[in-house]
Amino acid sequence: MTETIVLGGGCFWCMEAVFQQVRGVLSVENGYANGDGRSASYEAVCTGTTGYAEVVRLQYDPREIALEQLLAIFFTVHDPTSLNRQGADIGTQYRSGIYCESDAQLSAVKTWVDQARTHYDRPVVTEIALVQHYQPAEDYHQDYFNQHPNQGYCAMVVAPKVEKFRQVFASWQR
Repeated sequence: MTETIVLGGGCFWCMEAVFQQVRGVLSVENGYANGDGRSASYEAVCTGTTGYAEVVRLQYDPREIALEQLLAIFFTVHDPTSLNRQGADIGTQYRSGIYCESDAQLSAVKTWVDQARTHYDRPVVTEIALVQHYQPAEDYHQDYFNQHPNQGYCAMVVAPKVEKFRQVFASWQR
């Protein structure tokens, strides 16, 4: 039994590198979601005019890790109070978003986020919606951090997020 959730938390390389480390996550795919429905490409999405968000599509085993645990990791490794940006990555394509596969999942996510809001001093701006127009990112974006750990962005931005996950959620690490 597997379930799927699509998460946008800034650059998809960061989210991919973190969730590849999570026990119970069976696959992680970088992609684009909830845009205007046209064919997405990295170059087009980076313009900020397509409506697409950079996302990761997670397939996970809910017998090993609950949706709520995935959301806790997600809210820890990105800033859900930052509108259309994560750090130096600015634009609607870097928005915080949770894109659900079903109405039941959408309801569960909304309940969890409503409870999580009380832990923040600023408003949580995470978009919560059913996933629409999902498209996988280009092949060269898949498994990016593992293939390029010494690349500048990976070393300075991605690696600290992976380390934060390892420190905070050691028991959920593979």
